[in-house]
Amino acid sequence: MSVTDEEKALIESRRHNPEPGKDFFVFAYGSLMWRPGFPFAEILPATLYGYHRAFCITSTHYRGNTERPGLVLGLDRGGMCIGRLYRIGHADAAQVAEYLHQRELITGCYVPKRVTLRLQDGSKVEGLTYVADRSHYQYAGKVPETKIAEVIRHATGVMGSNRDYLCNTVQHLEEMGIADTSLHRILKLVEQAA
Repeated sequence: MSVTDEEKALIESRRHNPEPGKDFFVFAYGSLMWRPGFPFAEILPATLYGYHRAFCITSTHYRGNTERPGLVLGLDRGGMCIGRLYRIGHADAAQVAEYLHQRELITGCYVPKRVTLRLQDGSKVEGLTYVADRSHYQYAGKVPETKIAEVIRHATGVMGSNRDYLCNTVQHLEEMGIADTSLHRILKLVEQAA
């Protein structure tokens, strides 16, 4: 996958540098929930207000390719999202921040953003998450569920099928007791046409 110099500069400008000697939190809403790939000290359910989980990012690498792009999740404006909050210990902070930068910012389609999250006990904590960049060429906008299902049914990338990505996300949400009706409806549409 080739990235232009302009895109490389955008990616580098979005690097998260954790404060030395301090823990930090990462909010996960998609594949980071079921395949974090980094060490963490604690994991908690958390709610983010002002954004919702949506298949709004076109994928030509992880879950699709240039001939048959897939769709992956991003946080888009409005609503709310329940996900997982990871506390990263200060000893692992720099390593995890670099890992997340490499994983989430292979292009500039995500913006790392510090957000306020509500925990189950009502307390609030500030954490890092990745929101959709609405000005990026990979931003797909609001895609009808039938179209999402059609794309997911046929797309595969370097990390596997787009269908597996959806199934794993839905399964993890169910394990957390979350009925994300939009993702469940999309999965049903994918399975109906199989």
